[in-house]
Amino acid sequence: MNLRGIVAVSGRPGLFKLVGQNKGGYVLEGLDAQKVKIVANITTTKLASLEDITVYGEDDDLKLVNIMANITAAKGSVPDAKADAKALRTFFEEVAPGHDQEKVYTSDMKKIITWYHLLKDLPLFSEEAPSEVVDQEAIKGEEKVEKKPKATPKPSNAKAPAKTAQPAKKASMTSKKGV
Repeated sequence: MNLRGIVAVSGRPGLFKLVGQNKGGYVLEGLDAQKVKIVANITTTKLASLEDITVYGEDDDLKLVNIMANITAAKGSVPDAKADAKALRTFFEEVAPGHDQEKVYTSDMKKIITWYHLLKDLPLFSEEAPSEVVDQEAIKGEEKVEKKPKATPKPSNAKAPAKTAQPAKKASMTSKKGV
């Protein structure tokens, strides 16, 4: 699953694709049907990459990427984000086993399910993340490279000449006394 470049913007509903950056801010394109392009100010807007989001776990934090993969693989149907809290909790226990039930609120579950419904039709679920793809030729190329010993830095036992302190210039004050 490839969620690289997909961000959530603080204060705005929905998800956005990071298109670029200019001096005024980030250029974002909405993932909804309208494809609205906005420029989010660098200094005031907070962006959260879906690739980096985690959910509180009892032992370790759970990555959102793994939860999304579990939702995709879920045998039952995914509930609507407007479903009651009990249905969301039972579904979330199934797709995110080991999440901390005290720290993960129903609003968080609704947000994740809403994001899933926005992303499910995009080809992101069939793509692999760029960091997971390994180029076999690059690995073979690394094996052919001879390891050269690193150049050892020269010891810096010689001290740099110390600067001599120069006396501070005295301010010359000229005063004229009136007669």
